[in-house]
Amino acid sequence: MGDKLTHLDESGAAHMVDVAGKALTERVAVAESAVAMKLETLELILSGNSKKGDVLATARIAGIMAAKKTHDLIPLCHPLALTKVSVDITADHDLPGLQIRTMTKVVGNTGVEMEALTAASVAGLTIYDMAKAVDRGMTIGPTKLTQKSGGKSGEWFVDGET
Repeated sequence: MGDKLTHLDESGAAHMVDVAGKALTERVAVAESAVAMKLETLELILSGNSKKGDVLATARIAGIMAAKKTHDLIPLCHPLALTKVSVDITADHDLPGLQIRTMTKVVGNTGVEMEALTAASVAGLTIYDMAKAVDRGMTIGPTKLTQKSGGKSGEWFVDGET
């Protein structure tokens, strides 16, 4: 890892990084998040009887859409032609709540970490929005990057494995 923030120029001003000279490689990022809730809320979501509709399907779509719009939401992110976005949401009765895992992929000259993190975040926010009428005490997070591959820095995993 470098010891310099790439989005700041010599004077400290924010700028978009020029990635034109970087190699085109397949780049993949995986992020995770969770939404903790009352067990009753989890059961309601899993039953499909939420007044707002299918919470899980809506959260998946919201996460995919968010990944595609990351450059509109996060200043200085490059617009990317994503080749794959997946949002997987699974029940976790021990939490209790929902585990979110996202994966983004591109063949390009910059990474897709922000897209994976944005997808996980917005999927969690969507779950909260759709279930807040029955459980305002839900919590979201932690949201974190768990792995990335491609580019000059190669493979990275949250626990340091390669």
